[in-house]
Amino acid sequence: MLPRKQQKNKQPFPRSFTVLLLLLVTTIAFSIGFFVGETSRARELVPVGEGVVTEKGDVPPYLADDISFEQFWSVWNFVKEEFYKQPVSDKDLFYGSLKGLLSGLDDPYSVYFDPEERNKFNADLEGSFEGIGAEIGIKDDQLQIIAPLSGMPADLAGLLPGDWIVKIDGTETRNMSVEAAVSLIRGEGGTEVVLSIYHEGLEAIKDVTIVRGKIVIDSVKWETDENKIMEISISTFNHDTSGLMNEAIQEALSTNVEGIVLNLRSNPGGLLTTAIDIASAWVGYDTVVIERTRSQANTFNGVTAPRLQDIPTVVLVNGGSASASEIVAGALQDYGYATVVGTQTFGKGSVQDYQELSDGSAVKITTAEWYTPNGRTINKTGLSPDIEILFTLEEYEAGIDPQLIVAKEIILGTYEPTEVTIEETDPTENIETE
Repeated sequence: MLPRKQQKNKQPFPRSFTVLLLLLVTTIAFSIGFFVGETSRARELVPVGEGVVTEKGDVPPYLADDISFEQFWSVWNFVKEEFYKQPVSDKDLFYGSLKGLLSGLDDPYSVYFDPEERNKFNADLEGSFEGIGAEIGIKDDQLQIIAPLSGMPADLAGLLPGDWIVKIDGTETRNMSVEAAVSLIRGEGGTEVVLSIYHEGLEAIKDVTIVRGKIVIDSVKWETDENKIMEISISTFNHDTSGLMNEAIQEALSTNVEGIVLNLRSNPGGLLTTAIDIASAWVGYDTVVIERTRSQANTFNGVTAPRLQDIPTVVLVNGGSASASEIVAGALQDYGYATVVGTQTFGKGSVQDYQELSDGSAVKITTAEWYTPNGRTINKTGLSPDIEILFTLEEYEAGIDPQLIVAKEIILGTYEPTEVTIEETDPTENIETE
């Protein structure tokens, strides 16, 4: 068994896995994962038919000297005339062009959805879809599991936050976009997908066969132990989360719990409004998060009375805690309303504006970054826990949850910190393919 200490772990294996689920993007069947922010303003878009496109539009003056749009139309016509499979669909070329436009931003969270993809994305936010039940994303230029959903196919197959996805059904994922990965992983319930996985501690890449299934997210679960400590596990911040959280709060208050463990491990995020609702239970009407765009800073305050502020609270986080999870954990940490325990969070602190267009397609684009109330950045860096406790694969397989144990000890006042040195290893060394 690997020793653990209050020290950083590159690939945590926490199984808040009773809590798992965004941003993003997902094998969980999220088209591109969760986004924080719920704007949905219609924008006019000229419908595209199957005929010849003749409207080129005006070139903005600031582009005239640098970019010739004649080249775009030259390529368009060349493809239309010379591609060996005819006829070539104007609609497919048009949608493909818009996807390419967004990919030019080199931002994994800025995405164009064609009408079919847009319908899937909206369905995902409602919390029911088919897939393997794990969100994927790109971090450190590597396609990886952000968060498997507790009890769903990916979780049951043993996938863990931080697992690298090396291949999908034999197709290498090097330089693969999240959208392309999602399209390969998605599929009908009952069918299989094989992911070639590597994580720290494995001697070789291993193939994991997963049977796709119906994924239904029950976003909040809670239970109270014999010491009157309530564990509230939130797997995602979606449309039903606030209502379920209110039920948990009512039970906590009516039963006079002695403490709360807010389990946000492997929660990839969700909706900004929901994150603010949840944080308000501790923060009240104070600032929950600061949004900084290219030109200004906007403050988002809490919306309800701080009903849980006086109850000792510990927040559990790990490398799969992203986006809205980081907003909530960061706010409670800044104000001192909770002790944060676990490992470094994912670092998804950017804001996406989601626009539904008149032809049924949609675009999601990064417009800002999130900062905690004290001005700490979330994006890319993530949040550091107050007490860093590793969760090893051996402990997970043995059914031991050291992070939850420490959280309850903190509330009971029995926690005694220890210092153990861990030798850092490079997870990319000596990788072999089975």
